[in-house]
Amino acid sequence: MTLAENKPKILTVSELTRKVRVLLEEGFAEVWVSGEVSNFRSPSSGHFYFTLKDEVSQLTAVLFRGVSGKLPFKMEDGLELICHGRLSVYEPRGNYQIIVDHCEPKGMGALALAFEQLKKKLESEGLFRKEHKKPIPFLPKKVGIVTSDTGAAIRDILKILHQRFPVEVLLVPVRVQGEGAALEIANAIDQLQKTDCDVMIVGRGGGSLEDLWAFNEEVVARAIFRSKIPVISAVGHEIDFTIADFVADLRAPTPTAAAQMVVPSKEDLEKMIADLRARLNREVRNLVPDFWMEVDALKERLQNAERNIFIQKEQRFHQLLAELEAHSPLGVLTKGYSVIRKIGKKESIRSSKELQTGDWIEMIFSKGRSIARVEPQKTAKKGKKTEKTAQKSQNLRLF
Repeated sequence: MTLAENKPKILTVSELTRKVRVLLEEGFAEVWVSGEVSNFRSPSSGHFYFTLKDEVSQLTAVLFRGVSGKLPFKMEDGLELICHGRLSVYEPRGNYQIIVDHCEPKGMGALALAFEQLKKKLESEGLFRKEHKKPIPFLPKKVGIVTSDTGAAIRDILKILHQRFPVEVLLVPVRVQGEGAALEIANAIDQLQKTDCDVMIVGRGGGSLEDLWAFNEEVVARAIFRSKIPVISAVGHEIDFTIADFVADLRAPTPTAAAQMVVPSKEDLEKMIADLRARLNREVRNLVPDFWMEVDALKERLQNAERNIFIQKEQRFHQLLAELEAHSPLGVLTKGYSVIRKIGKKESIRSSKELQTGDWIEMIFSKGRSIARVEPQKTAKKGKKTEKTAQKSQNLRLF
């Protein structure tokens, strides 16, 4: 059979490709497929291009910007995805592909994966480290609150604050769920930096993972991290954990618990002050007896020291007095000596040559005194003439 006899319709490549595309789009207008992501590309257009593969085959996939921008998780090679879309043909190359309009991680929800991805990223950057945590003031004067002004969370917080220790409150109302909520929360945190708040509570009441998702957004995490004001994260219930909890300076399991943690109880403070006052009084009472006992001990030591010094000085005085008496003229006289001086003169007679016959002299003894006059000495004559002496002798006559 020849072409001339049968006259078949000859299609161009474009026509054939177009027919295939129509067949694929009509036959596979909706399809679910799973596979591993590889060759992922994200050009400036915002579209995602990647390949889904298994052990045997692979399928080209495209996810256009309108869908890619709404993915809560980060698309990357190695992810196991379940994708929904329609088959089509990329006519310039004749390749068939799946145009994805929805995808989610296989075995894990998209939000759960996004949570883990962001947590890992921020943790590697150090946003969760303890050294970045700021201390919560013991008794703040003003508390900033970032939450919805219509939810149960703000009512619970204000009620607890009023009961425990009324403080000034500055509320910045925001949406706490839905599109755009995360940006509002982040802006509110930044806005409070310009106030005189001592601490802030950021949070909302309980809900599903989707409801709480605004507090898992990176924009909120970074706003909390750069806050100069200490932040208490209070999102959902006790079992709920968000990225905000990890970045915040303190996590409260609930908004009510946050209010309890941000200010102390006035009654507890009053009791603590009373206990401290009683303890102080006891300590003062104990210190006073100890003080007086120490004073008495010091006084006794001082008296003993004074007494010892007095005794030493007294002994030294008597010693010096004895030495003085031993060397004084009166002391010499007690040994049997006497002092002789002419009447009216102060000088002592040291030699008989200083005396003349007829001089009146005073003799001073250790006890008493006498007055005498100097007279010539009379010598008895014996068989021979009295021998002349070199010096004329003199006698004293006492009166």
